Amino acid sequence: MPDRQLLRDRSGNRLPRREFLGLVGAGAISVAGCRLLAQDQATPPPGRPNIIVILADDLGYADLGCQGCEDVPTPHTDSIAQGGVRFTNGYVSAPLCSPTRAGLMTGRYQQRFGHEFNPGPARFVAQSFGLPLSEITMANVLKEAGYATGLVGKWHLGYTEAMHPMSRGFDEFFGFLGGAHSYVDALLDRDNPILRGRERVDEKEYLTDAFAREATAFIDRHQNERFFLYLPFNAVHAPMEAPQKYLDRFPNHGDPIRRKMAAKLGALDDAVGAVLEKIAAVGHRHDTLIFFLSDNGGPTPTNGSRNTPLRGYKAQVYEGGIRIPFLAQWPDRIPAGVVYDNPIIQLDILATAASAAGGRLPTDRVMDGVDLAPFLTGQNAGVPHDTLLWRMGEQHAVRRGNWKLVRRPDTGDALYDLSQDARETTDMAGRQPDVAAELTQALTQWESELKDPLWGGGGAGRAMGQGAAGGRRLRRGRGRY
Repeated sequence: MPDRQLLRDRSGNRLPRREFLGLVGAGAISVAGCRLLAQDQATPPPGRPNIIVILADDLGYADLGCQGCEDVPTPHTDSIAQGGVRFTNGYVSAPLCSPTRAGLMTGRYQQRFGHEFNPGPARFVAQSFGLPLSEITMANVLKEAGYATGLVGKWHLGYTEAMHPMSRGFDEFFGFLGGAHSYVDALLDRDNPILRGRERVDEKEYLTDAFAREATAFIDRHQNERFFLYLPFNAVHAPMEAPQKYLDRFPNHGDPIRRKMAAKLGALDDAVGAVLEKIAAVGHRHDTLIFFLSDNGGPTPTNGSRNTPLRGYKAQVYEGGIRIPFLAQWPDRIPAGVVYDNPIIQLDILATAASAAGGRLPTDRVMDGVDLAPFLTGQNAGVPHDTLLWRMGEQHAVRRGNWKLVRRPDTGDALYDLSQDARETTDMAGRQPDVAAELTQALTQWESELKDPLWGGGGAGRAMGQGAAGGRRLRRGRGRY
C-alpha cells in the first residue's frame, strides 16, 4: 500500500507530517543551506491566483536537470521545482498527445467519453474528431469564475469551428490545431496553419520563441485581472528543427538527433524563463499557480529524449510512456523545495485550479481528478489516489500503491513492484497472485464504466515494440503522433 507520508525536502530527507507542518508553520524549509520561504499556515487563506499550465510535448522523464539530466541545462524549468514541488510519480492518463490533452482539459479519464486515441495527420482526419461537445473544459470552468482565458500553442482537440479553442472557453488563441507543426515554416502545413484567433498568420519567428512572445504578451495584457494561460508547446516533438543559435549551445553532442533535441529543449527552457520573468516583472510571482509537465514520455528513437531509468517510450503504458516530469509552484500556498512521491496524474490539475480559483466543477458526471493543494501543504495526510488506470486499445495498466499490472497482447498480464523495479523487468504475478487478481478486478470494474473509442487508433494502440523494433514502429507512425 502507498506510503502516506512521502513528503521530502530537496536533499531527499523524508518529512513526517508533524515535522512538515512545523516547518511550514515556521515559514521555511531549509534545503542545502538555503532558506526557502513558505506560506505560514496561521495566516488567512490566500486570494485567488493566476493560473498557468505549461505543457511540453514528448519530453522524456530524465530530460530536465531536476530530473537528473546532465547534458542539457534547464535552469528556468528547474526553478519551478526549486520554488515549489517536484512529483516523482507524476503521470498522464495516456501515452499519446491528444488523449492526454482531453484528460487534462476535462479532469476526467478521456476513455469515459471515447477520446482514446490520436486522430492522425490533419489532412486525413474526419471532421467528427475532437473533444466531444458534451465535455466541459478547464477554460470553461475558469472563465465562469471570472478569469481571462488564453491558449498559446498546440491544441490537438479538434479542427472544426465547434471544436476551436475559442468555442471551448478560451478568450484568445495563438497556435495551431493539429498534432505537429514545423518550427521554421509557418506555411508548410496548409491543412494545419498557425492561427491568431481564427485567422491564419505567416509566423516568421522560430515557433517556440513565438509562443514565448505571445505568452508574455498575454500576461502583459491581463496583469490587472485574474487570468488562466494554457501554454502547450510543441517542443520537443518532431520535426527535429532548431536554429543555429540554439544548436551552437551544444557543439559537443556527438549524436545529431540528441543535439537537435537539446537545442529544442534549450529554446523551450528559455521560453519558460521568459514567462517566469514576465510574471515577476508584473508583480505576480507569489500569487501565480504554475504547473509544468509533459504530455507523455519521450519517443527516444525518434527525438533523442530520455526516460531513464524507466522502461518504454511514448505510445506504451510502461512507465516510460506515462510517467513524466511534473512540477508545480504557488509561493503563496505551496512550500518550496518539496519532493512528493505519492502518485498523482494530470487529471488533478483541473480540480486543483478550480479550487484555487473558486470555480465550480461539473456535478453531473464523474470527475477523476482531485485538488492537490491540501496534500502539498500537509493539511491532508492521505494519498491523492488509491488507484490509477490506463487503457489505450490493446494496452492496459493499473497502479495501486507500488504495484502495477500491465496487460499487453504480446506479453499477457505482468505484475511489477515499482518500489523495487521501476524498469518493470521482473514479473511478480506468480509470486503475488492475490495482488494480481485484485488489480485485474479494479481494471475490469473501471473498464465497465468506459465508452468505446470514437475513432480508431491509427496503429497507435499496437505500438508495442521495445528497443530497435519499437523505434522502427515509432518512426513509421511519427505522423500519427
